[in-house]
Amino acid sequence: MVVSHQEHPDTRPAMIDLRNVTVCRGSTPALEGLTLTIREGCHTVVLGPNGAGKTTLMKLLSSELYPVYRNRTHAKVFGRDRWNVRDLRSQLGILSHDLQQDYLPDTRGINVILSGYYASIDIWKHQEFSEDARTHAGTIMEYLGVGDLKNRAFGSMSTGQQRRLLLGRALVNNPRALLLDEPTAGLDPRASFQYLSAIRTLMESGKTVILVTHHIHEVPPEINRAVLLKAGQIFADGPKKEVLTTKNLAALFDYPLRVIEENGWYHVIPDR
Repeated sequence: MVVSHQEHPDTRPAMIDLRNVTVCRGSTPALEGLTLTIREGCHTVVLGPNGAGKTTLMKLLSSELYPVYRNRTHAKVFGRDRWNVRDLRSQLGILSHDLQQDYLPDTRGINVILSGYYASIDIWKHQEFSEDARTHAGTIMEYLGVGDLKNRAFGSMSTGQQRRLLLGRALVNNPRALLLDEPTAGLDPRASFQYLSAIRTLMESGKTVILVTHHIHEVPPEINRAVLLKAGQIFADGPKKEVLTTKNLAALFDYPLRVIEENGWYHVIPDR
């Protein structure tokens, strides 16, 4: 296991604070005895193969799942272990593949953004939006380069356009941090780098980003910490450069591979 040791303790507030957490899917532990602290401002990737527990971790952080009750166990996000979903979304913007599948094809682009105010899927008659809220939603669409999609149907958009709208949905509440689940899955290279460029800009502006993925190539250079997850437990954790090594990733994915790093971007190739 790789562990980072700092000469001076990090005093920034803990955004994610998990202690001895076990989460079961059915009768099987998907996370077991997990302890993890991520502080505000620490851009982090959680990397692991399919079945490592990444989806369970996402659902735990978004309050869709809760840990098994045990002594000395807690799972806190921004210092709290219980959240109203709408309140949580105002602090932690969550983007996942499941969310993209939840929207009906005829949902208007502007409604995707507005739905972020209520953490709902589409908007409903009982929901009220001020003129300022609608203006803010439009401003976010322009910022993300999708201002011309206000009245377009969600199902008629490209995957990249849909992904940008969902990012806008998360940003409408000006959250302190973003939790991203495989953000470039299904995107071609051009759309991938355009999307990652938007994410990098947000990190530079002060948004903390936690990226959960098994695609090492979508880890932007601004990510400074890597947590490797395997079989529901932390396999390695520390500074990105120390963790994303050939030895660690070959063991993580149980496959002979080699890590290549260039300009802060990482890739893997088969190792003969």
